[in-house]
Amino acid sequence: MRELALHLLDIAENSISAGAKNIAIRVEEDAETDCLRMSVQDDGMGMDPEMVARVTDPFTTTRTTRKVGLGIPLLKAAAEACNGWLEIQSTPGKGTLVQVEFQRSHIDRMPLGNLADTYLSLVLGAPHVHWLLSYQVNGNVFVFDDEPIKEELDGISLTEPAVISFLRDYIGVGISNIQLEEN
Repeated sequence: MRELALHLLDIAENSISAGAKNIAIRVEEDAETDCLRMSVQDDGMGMDPEMVARVTDPFTTTRTTRKVGLGIPLLKAAAEACNGWLEIQSTPGKGTLVQVEFQRSHIDRMPLGNLADTYLSLVLGAPHVHWLLSYQVNGNVFVFDDEPIKEELDGISLTEPAVISFLRDYIGVGISNIQLEEN
């Protein structure tokens, strides 16, 4: 994967596969501390300590379609190559928290990528999940919570063209405004 947003997508898809009903994704950039932090927290089935210890091994996966799981190991390696770290906390039956940090200015840090499209893909691809998405740059924050929108739609599908257009604009403008405020 060449963008951090795609790693977030991969981890969130793992959360969906783990039966999560609530998934919170947070991305935080801080120029003062020179950090880029990302996290995905879910209330899925969680993992036991043995699985948490093995999950960074590329030859450990719960998938039946292939014998390797590269998402977490590649993200961990990318973070460590940029003076960062990856940590996983998980409790069976309660959920999982994956946190990763990068030196924001590191020359080898991959780009964040299209965070708006990633968020939109997740919201549309798993409408049964409650999504809480947060993007912060130097203290300026954009938060997207899909619950009020779903309530307002009162049963209208998120995949209706007008709804997709609204979500694309709302998320895209929210993220762009935060990025512009940084400059």
